[in-house]
Amino acid sequence: MGILLAVVTAVCWGSIVLVSQKLGGDSYSQTLGMTLGALVFSVITFFIVSPDINTFVLTIGVISGALWVVGQRFQFASVDHLGVSKAVPLSTGMQLFGTTLFGVLVFHEWKTKTEIIIGIIAIVVIILGAVFTSIKDKSNENGGGSTKKGLLILLLSTAGYVGYVVIVNWFKIGGWEAILPQAVGMFVGGLLLTFTGKPFNKFALRNIVTGLIWSAGNITLLLSLPKIGVATSFSLSQTGIIISTLGGIFILKEKKSKRQVIFVIAGCLLIIAGGVMLGFTKS
Repeated sequence: MGILLAVVTAVCWGSIVLVSQKLGGDSYSQTLGMTLGALVFSVITFFIVSPDINTFVLTIGVISGALWVVGQRFQFASVDHLGVSKAVPLSTGMQLFGTTLFGVLVFHEWKTKTEIIIGIIAIVVIILGAVFTSIKDKSNENGGGSTKKGLLILLLSTAGYVGYVVIVNWFKIGGWEAILPQAVGMFVGGLLLTFTGKPFNKFALRNIVTGLIWSAGNITLLLSLPKIGVATSFSLSQTGIIISTLGGIFILKEKKSKRQVIFVIAGCLLIIAGGVMLGFTKS
C-alpha cells in the first residue's frame, strides 16, 4: 500500500511543472498560486478528516511548509536557466541523494545487507537515469553563466525540498495532521518569497490548479512515509520525473536532437528500473 501511495505522488508531482508552464506566469505567480491551491485543499481536507492538531504539530508543519516553498520557488526559477527537461532531472537526483542519506544514515530504514545493497544500486540507477535525461548537445547548450546560475539555484531548491520531507518524519508527524500546518507555512512563505515580484495576477489564480495537484501528491507521500520510510517513499515519488521530462519534449516542445531523445528514453528506462528495485527494499 505504501508503494502504491508513493506512485500516486509520482504521477501528481511529475505533472506539476508541465501544468504550471501551460497555465503561464513567472516563478513568482506560479509559486503563490500553488501555495494558495494547497491551502484551499488542506482546509477542505481538515473539515472532512478533523485531525488532532496541537501547537507542536502546528509549529513543525509550518516550518516544513516554509522549507517546501524554498524548494519549489527556486525550482521554478531554475527552469528559466536550464529548461524543464534539464532542471527537473537534475533536481530529482540532488533530492534523492539528500533524502537517502537521511533515510539510511539517520533513520536506519534499510536494515539488512540485502536492502542496503539493492537500495544503493537503485538510487545510483535512478540518478544515472536523471543524468541521461539532462544530457545536452554542444549546439544547443545554454551559456556557461546561465547553467552555473541554474545549478546554484537548484542547490537552494534541494535544501528546501529535503528539509520539508525529513523534518516531518524526524518528529513523527502524521500525514493528516501535517497537511494544514504545512499549507499555512507554504502560503505565508510563498507571500514572503514572491511579493517583490508582484505575483498577484491572473496567473497566480490559474496556478491554484497546480496547488491542488501537488496537495494530492503530498498527502499520499505523507501517508506512505510511516509505511515504507523516507528513502524508499521519496525515491519512488520522484520517478514522476519521467512524466515531466517526456512532457517537456513532447508537450512543451523543448528542442532535442535525436541523440538527446535516445538518452532521455534510456534515462527514463533506468529510472523505472530503479523504482522497481526500490520496491524490493520494503515488503
